[in-house]
Amino acid sequence: MRYSPISRFRGSLLGAFLGESLATGGIKSQSYLDLGRMAVLGSESLIALGRLDLDDWIRRQQQESLYLAATDDISIKIILATLPVTLFFHENPIKLRQNLLHVLKIWEDDPVVRDGTLAVGYAISLALTEKLNPLTLIPQIISFLGETPTSIPKKLLRVQNLLEQGAGLSRAQAEFAKEEKLSNTIAMAFYCFLSTLEDFRLAVLRATHNRNLKVEDATPLSSQATSAITGALSGAYNGIGGIPVNWQVLLLQRNSSVWGLTSFSQLLKLTDTFVAVWSGVYNFPLHPSELKEEESEALLAVYAAPRVIRSR
Repeated sequence: MRYSPISRFRGSLLGAFLGESLATGGIKSQSYLDLGRMAVLGSESLIALGRLDLDDWIRRQQQESLYLAATDDISIKIILATLPVTLFFHENPIKLRQNLLHVLKIWEDDPVVRDGTLAVGYAISLALTEKLNPLTLIPQIISFLGETPTSIPKKLLRVQNLLEQGAGLSRAQAEFAKEEKLSNTIAMAFYCFLSTLEDFRLAVLRATHNRNLKVEDATPLSSQATSAITGALSGAYNGIGGIPVNWQVLLLQRNSSVWGLTSFSQLLKLTDTFVAVWSGVYNFPLHPSELKEEESEALLAVYAAPRVIRSR
């Protein structure tokens, strides 16, 4: 195993957060805060129940007054809000698809949102299980999507053509600068990820470069989404070790709120608990006071193949 599951889980969540942070330029809009907070609430629900419960997700969002207005590019938020479901069910493609489609019922029924969520989720699942082959990833995603009326398969095939031709960033940006915003956002995220597969830093910086260009549909929120999705994909593939240490140190030293949590350290602890519940190592919600910090870290070092620790 190239990287441990906890490294990839941390990499994916932290990657999404860093992608957002760089794209916003330090300005934390309400859309930015709601996006990450939804992912945190979804993680907390899965930790508490050990399963997906839509009623619990909705209740947690309502308690914090997190509502998705139709005018606020809600589709861009949804893909990142479903990241906890992708992580929790990543090892089983059938259940991954079922649960992603199930959680999407919370929001509007948009085929482009559905395909975008499935495409990003399946790519992350392949990265987490170390089955991601950049040469076959896009055909695999298109097969996973199945028959669909959306333009996402066509856009992803265009990404593959650009990569095979060795096209640069400016050409890719020109290719996806018009028409439907969400499908272009997804296409650019996959281009930035696959064109710099082994370099998290470069992938995210290339994704955030779009915010400095005056291209059609390059709204601040779409730029955030491109960077966040790129960060989630690259973080899942490269693990937390692939994220520059100085970026992580700055987050630790800043000690500011992260997606509604009090600090970056709290996000890491939430991820560790999430991994423990996913693997079946320990039931944290039932016995949180029985574990000392060093004992919980030791337990998180225990892993087994899916359905060995517990069946899902």
